[in-house]
Amino acid sequence: MTTEVDLGFVPLLDAAPLILAERLGFAAEERLHLRLHPVRSWSLLRDMLSSGHVAAAQMLSAVPIAGRLGLGGAAVDFDAPLVLSLGGQVIGVSPALGAEMRLNGLVSDFSDALATREALVRARPNGVRFGVPFPFSMHAELLHLWLGGTLPISTVTVPPAQMPTALASGEIEAFCVGEPWGSVAVAGGAADLILPGTAIWTAPPEKVLAVRRGWAEENPDLAGRLLRAIWRACRWISQPDVRAAASDLLAHTDALNVDPEMIERALSGHLLLSQNGAVIDSPGFINFHDGAANFPWRSQAAWLGWNMGRRHGLDGAAAADTASSCWRPDLFRLHLGEDAVLPAASAKVEGANPEPVTAGANRGTVTLGRNAFFDGRIFDLSAPA
Repeated sequence: MTTEVDLGFVPLLDAAPLILAERLGFAAEERLHLRLHPVRSWSLLRDMLSSGHVAAAQMLSAVPIAGRLGLGGAAVDFDAPLVLSLGGQVIGVSPALGAEMRLNGLVSDFSDALATREALVRARPNGVRFGVPFPFSMHAELLHLWLGGTLPISTVTVPPAQMPTALASGEIEAFCVGEPWGSVAVAGGAADLILPGTAIWTAPPEKVLAVRRGWAEENPDLAGRLLRAIWRACRWISQPDVRAAASDLLAHTDALNVDPEMIERALSGHLLLSQNGAVIDSPGFINFHDGAANFPWRSQAAWLGWNMGRRHGLDGAAAADTASSCWRPDLFRLHLGEDAVLPAASAKVEGANPEPVTAGANRGTVTLGRNAFFDGRIFDLSAPA
């Protein structure tokens, strides 16, 4: 018997695992039919999940943590048993600001966060008005990580699909947003892209699969089937030879509703930086699966909690501890132990491996992907200070 499950998503590249799990039959293999609900804003999707209008949703990685910390005024309590994607964000500026940054010394290969920051500070020493999709998001955290202490940061909440219009109208002068909306802004002549999110942190957990706290325990069989279907879609889309097919599926009007060529460029990391510029290659731009990308490391959640908590006047260590409880490696292990190679640990030192490393796993070893911050810092959950 097939079970129908309502899932919510915001039309972004990193919604691909939910969309493809249904369209490629991974859900059907688990006797599921996923009813997909596209939503234009994160606040609406958060509320739909909280109220039970959807059983699960693609969600900004910081939202379950903000809810558990009592930030943002919304009484939500979510668990994150699976990471959908690492990276996939772009930082863009208006063409006028981009030209000023070049006059102030920017000669960037789209990977040098320090040089790009220096050029931005010289061009706008009094600060920049950034658009971000939501106040509690990896986008906002990357900006604070990159610019904190060097430039005043003013942020405006702009839904992802409206980011190109907000930049063109002058409401904002820069943005950090998930693809394909940065590329849409470039195609319309509204933006120059200056950095990928992975230039600031090589492995930023961008989206998670979120469920209401306790839902997975109340529905263990259904939760397992859902996690397996979406995890298999993550694994499928990570293959380079499926990008064209995936882009065609994701381009449909009920999915991302943009040019499939634009989607394929983002999947491959071959990005057009300005309307009249060249395409540049950004290796590892987005990661849906490789290097244990889907595993919900408690240290990732703790990093978010530490930084968000301290910025909002909370004790950093306590906020990190609370945040780490939102991400559920125990559920990942329970439901994916027969499919996935599982790291032996549930936390790691964030930022400690600029190159891939080998770690112990449930079956032999697992290779973890690059994990480094642009300025060389590290975050150790056992001693976050």
